[in-house]
Amino acid sequence: MKDLFGKAILDYQTGNTPEDIITETSISEEDEMDVAYLFRNFEDMPAIEQKAMELAKGAVLDVGCGAGSHSLYLQNKGLTVTAIDISESAIKACQLRGIKNAFTEDIRVLTTANKYDTILLLMNGTGIFGKLKNVSAYLQKLKSLLNTGGQILIDSSDIIYMFDEDEDGGKWIPAEGYYGEVTFSIRYKGQQEEDFDWLYLDYNTLQNAAHANGLQCELVTEGEHFDYLAKLYV
Repeated sequence: MKDLFGKAILDYQTGNTPEDIITETSISEEDEMDVAYLFRNFEDMPAIEQKAMELAKGAVLDVGCGAGSHSLYLQNKGLTVTAIDISESAIKACQLRGIKNAFTEDIRVLTTANKYDTILLLMNGTGIFGKLKNVSAYLQKLKSLLNTGGQILIDSSDIIYMFDEDEDGGKWIPAEGYYGEVTFSIRYKGQQEEDFDWLYLDYNTLQNAAHANGLQCELVTEGEHFDYLAKLYV
């Protein structure tokens, strides 16, 4: 991976002539993202993210932290926060922003004696699961990192709305696989990132997976566009 997403984040943090990130998925056309959005403060966060910030407690693990805006907000509130991302450049930007505990880590192979009261996976947190078949392994890993009484706060969207309807009101969805499995591509400053799998998970499917892995699942709030925040706990 070229880590173009992380490069864009670090370019913005260091004033190195950042440009918009061009994204495209297997079910949607090209779109432009202003990197500045990743550096938003609490007032500019969607209501779902604001709710997650309000619910976060204790020792926090921010998984896939990106530019670190959630971690920075919680750290400034006085919480102990560990921010992790697979992007070295994104973590460098987090460190430059003043996040005390920011590390290049892959949650799948994270080895630590630490456990957490809150684990955050935001900005379509289910995306890192990649495929539906991977959900159980991720949930088991996240569960193993929870303190007694801890919580996983995760958001996603039900993207069924993106598929065309037939004349009977049914949806034209792929015959194979789960409709929330998409392939993402990113371009930045003329470079193309390797395509990667990304998962949008409807709430009922998340809830069923949580229960199958010994976790309770609670729908905390829903957003304005088929998105939601869920709380998972033992």
